[in-house]
Amino acid sequence: MYDVAVVGLGAMGSAALYHLAARGARVVGIDTNTPPHTLGSTHGRTRIIREAYAEHPSYVPLVRRAYANWSALEAASGITLFRRTGGLMLGPPGGALVSGAAESARERSIDVELLDADGVMSRFPALHVDAGMVGLVEKSAGILFPERCIEAHLALARGLGAEVQCQTQVMALAHGADGVRLMTTNGAISARKIVMATGPWTSELLAMLDVSMALEVERQTVHWFDASGNGDVLTAGKLPILMIEHEPNRVYYAIPDVGDGLKAGIHHEGATVTPVSVNREVTATDVEPVERLTRRFLPSAAATPRESAVCLYTNTLDENFVIDTLTDAPNVVLLSACSGHGFKFASAIGEIAAQLTLDESPALDISHFSAGRFN
Repeated sequence: MYDVAVVGLGAMGSAALYHLAARGARVVGIDTNTPPHTLGSTHGRTRIIREAYAEHPSYVPLVRRAYANWSALEAASGITLFRRTGGLMLGPPGGALVSGAAESARERSIDVELLDADGVMSRFPALHVDAGMVGLVEKSAGILFPERCIEAHLALARGLGAEVQCQTQVMALAHGADGVRLMTTNGAISARKIVMATGPWTSELLAMLDVSMALEVERQTVHWFDASGNGDVLTAGKLPILMIEHEPNRVYYAIPDVGDGLKAGIHHEGATVTPVSVNREVTATDVEPVERLTRRFLPSAAATPRESAVCLYTNTLDENFVIDTLTDAPNVVLLSACSGHGFKFASAIGEIAAQLTLDESPALDISHFSAGRFN
């Protein structure tokens, strides 16, 4: 009998495993694959972290705790996990991205600076900005290295006594007053509670508990571009992380070159799929809109990407997270449906998962992420 079983060892699950082990819990982590891997939502070599959160001000305390936990994880592991580059939210002044980020900055006293289009291009020569756009500069934003983050959490969890079972699939779940029983391809496991951090596989696992939730898995593609010349204007020393509202509520993003090209993509707008049915080959249809937006805003990039990849978003109806104990399965804590913007928070969400499963009161307000809001 384990205290907690963590199912899914990507960003959220690996963090939960570490924080549970750090609290002395007897914990086992289970994953169908061997993380970090490229089949879910937590790969891609770089991820954005930012504090002036356009989505909702309630995310700001969570990301502040995440910053602190990533720093602590760096110190404990001796691995570089974060690089500060600054951030730029670009779009029309009344658009959702800039106005939302500005609202969070005002409400939470975040150090930001507003630039007009000429000011943006003067400060960041790689950018071409449409007339009338404005840019909100956030100094503390930057890049996380996701594969390293997962590896660090798992390595430290193992060092603290956590058991890890990779290449192990959960075939059935049963829950009762005394805990949860998992039937896996590696045998039966009993635990007082489980943390479910299974990303695009969440609906399948919830069905085993006779629990349903409206979740949608969305296929996304990301692309890496070399510079068109020999300059360094696309590098992390010269370019911040970028989010650009190029049309109302349509966002293009780019992450500066840290050694393997400028990373760029479109936030959302992908096809609805399942993790089994998804086409993992990148097509010309995937590439064309990203090429077009890259030429429009970053003309110093090469015309075509050097590399592309597929990843998956698991979206809720309102694109906000679920971090909650399930009412219909009170031994189950769900960390999932992070809707394409969750990685940056993983170090804090894993800590909250440990608090929930060990019957501690979460240090942060997570009412915004209740599973019950969809009832």
